[in-house]
Amino acid sequence: MPDDAQYRPALKSDSSAQRMAILFVALVVVSLIVLDVWQTLTARAQAMHVSEITTSNLARSLAQHAEDTIKQSDTVLLGLIERIQVDGTAPAEVQRLRNLMQGWTRSMEQLQGLFIYDSQGRWVASSNLADPPGINNADREYFRFHQDNPDPGVHVGPVIRSRSTNALVIPVSRRLSSADGKFAGVVLATLKVEYFNQFYAGFDLDERGVIALLLNDGTILLRRPFDENVIGSSMAKGRIFSEMLPQSSHGTLMQRSLVDDVERMYSYQALRNYPLVLETAESKASLLANWYENLLRSAVFVLVVGIALGLCAMTLIRQIRHGLRTEAELRNAHAALQKLAMQDGLTGLANRRQLDAALPDEIGRARRNARPLGVIMLDIDHFKRFNDLYGHPAGDECIKAVGQAVLSCVGRSGDLVVRYGGEEILVLLPESDEAGAWQVAEKVLLAVRALAIAHAGSDLGIVTISAGVHVWRNSDPDVRAQSLVEAADQALYRAKSSGRNRVYPLQPLVV
Repeated sequence: MPDDAQYRPALKSDSSAQRMAILFVALVVVSLIVLDVWQTLTARAQAMHVSEITTSNLARSLAQHAEDTIKQSDTVLLGLIERIQVDGTAPAEVQRLRNLMQGWTRSMEQLQGLFIYDSQGRWVASSNLADPPGINNADREYFRFHQDNPDPGVHVGPVIRSRSTNALVIPVSRRLSSADGKFAGVVLATLKVEYFNQFYAGFDLDERGVIALLLNDGTILLRRPFDENVIGSSMAKGRIFSEMLPQSSHGTLMQRSLVDDVERMYSYQALRNYPLVLETAESKASLLANWYENLLRSAVFVLVVGIALGLCAMTLIRQIRHGLRTEAELRNAHAALQKLAMQDGLTGLANRRQLDAALPDEIGRARRNARPLGVIMLDIDHFKRFNDLYGHPAGDECIKAVGQAVLSCVGRSGDLVVRYGGEEILVLLPESDEAGAWQVAEKVLLAVRALAIAHAGSDLGIVTISAGVHVWRNSDPDVRAQSLVEAADQALYRAKSSGRNRVYPLQPLVV
């Protein structure tokens, strides 16, 4: 039998075991990956949520700071308006106003200065120690706004550069009206841009984090990180001002900046009493930095575990393969031993042990099916003389040749050819009647004679055999295995007694 064939059952089991091992490892690895992906996505969502809360809280806090800062300045403006309305702007009153304005400016860190202008834009009074001569502010945006709008409310304008100090300032102003409601001038407080820059610089943001104060039309008043070129830019086309602010006074979104194209988490908060919006933002790269680090660690962990599981699976598969091959070898060895135990070593025919196991089963089957069971006992004629003349090795070769001749005359898979002992051979023929058994026996006799094995001790000069045939039928219900063999042996004895080289009975009985 070829090597591959003898291991084929083991190889099939091996293939199945390999598939199971691979499936198990794949299931474990996929489970780890799914769990890791789920944890990673959950961690990412948590990081985004924390960023939303952080930026939103910061936006509310800074919006409140801006509200309080402007309210302080606006309160000063309301006080100035009341003074002017009560005391007027005579030279003596102007000096008192100037002193008062200087005191307020010194006491309020955010104030760059306080100013009063008449209806023509001329300087009536300021907190400056000395006003520049010949300067007129009628061209300023805040002045034109109040000149054209009778609303007495506060106005916050875009950032301008102070004509007194050349510093960048945010103008906060109110309209002065005469008793008949006509435009009488403007009171102005200028807030230092640097004050807000320094205040916002104290917050621990990432290097791409943003804090911005804007007018509600999207105009940038100031922005951290500070860039003078950005001041005055419009964010009106951004989603916050075009979509979200009209719907809600506060909110959070992820978007790319119109200023530097950096993707950030933005939170905005509109001031309650002033036309301003405060924005805070944290860059997406920064808020997910820790998440990316954990993602890398998780990926490395899953990779290492996957490799370890793969190595374990390979080892397991090798062990399974070795075990299955060992089992197959043991199984084949057992089958070989069993075959040797049931097979005659010289002829390769079945031996007495196999006959003892098979004959009771065949008797039981014949009894159940009410079918006949034929037995032929064969013996080589004058075999002792053959051994004496040619020697035992030649005798062994003779027995082997006769055994193969007998085997060639038995064509059914259920038939059994047994070396019964010495030169005796028994043929078991299930479901064979007298005629069938006799025909097989006669065929065997012809086949042995056809071998033409020289035998000087035989009358014919060649090796011949004698055969005794016995057929059991169900009419003998108490039959035993040994009685069948003995009956065939008795028929063989009669064949020998009748002159050898023949089958007894001489003709098949008709039943």
